[in-house]
Amino acid sequence: MKINFLKYSKIYFLISGFLVLGSIVSLLVFGLNMGIDFTGGSILEIEYKGEVPSILEIEEDLSVLELGKLMVQPTKEKGVILRMKEIPESTHSDILNILGGKREIEEIRFDSIGPVIGKEVKEKTKIVIFLALVSILLYVTFAFRKVSGSVKSWQYGIATLLALFHDVLIPIGVFSILGKLYSVEISIPIITALLTVFGYSVNDTVVIFDRLRENLSKKKLSFKEAVNESLNQNLSRSISTSLTTLFVLLAIFFFGGESLRYFSLALILGVALGTYSSIFLAPPILVKWFERKR
Repeated sequence: MKINFLKYSKIYFLISGFLVLGSIVSLLVFGLNMGIDFTGGSILEIEYKGEVPSILEIEEDLSVLELGKLMVQPTKEKGVILRMKEIPESTHSDILNILGGKREIEEIRFDSIGPVIGKEVKEKTKIVIFLALVSILLYVTFAFRKVSGSVKSWQYGIATLLALFHDVLIPIGVFSILGKLYSVEISIPIITALLTVFGYSVNDTVVIFDRLRENLSKKKLSFKEAVNESLNQNLSRSISTSLTTLFVLLAIFFFGGESLRYFSLALILGVALGTYSSIFLAPPILVKWFERKR
């Protein structure tokens, strides 16, 4: 039994449009809580062996030091993360002495990045993302340059980028909300996860487009029928690949520890949205362009 995927394409567009619009509004209202990888500063994570003091008590204990804007975030059961301006090693030792003087603590990690390095990382990240998008557009356009039908090869590339934009923007919107509500920061691992989503989403979409190319050349089908045929042929493959990937990512999210939690969350959102867009977004976009040209 074949499924008519294109019958409810307007509903797919409405769902995606609503999620994308919500993400844009979230970014405009809340912005992104950039981590020290991009802004510069110091981050100290400690774990208490006994009773954990309140955030207010920690801030009062450290008020004698010139730490600038101090952000205290509880983590796990007895952990605390301190985020502040860039501090020297002497101040780092003073913090440990003050907090460890009242209760027994263990230092988990300490990272310090200067503002110049943070700015350089931000600029290089923008360049990497731009080059990745241009490369994807050129690759898809070149790969489908000889495809038959009324849809041009560059339209396959644009449809791929639109799906990719959808798959990455929505997770960024989610992290914008998490940053506002739970002080979740955008870090290098999260950017890495989003770049990984680039490849995953494009791969899923290109596989379906490649099957569409075969159906257009070998079968006497209309463009719309060929798209629907391709989606039915790839449905089980797309779902199986995504589920096996998601099972691993969910295991990392729940059991991988705090440092991997938001990295895996970005991948979970990206993989799920990439599977959705490769089936319900990119192919219907091509059909709409084809019908509009007709």
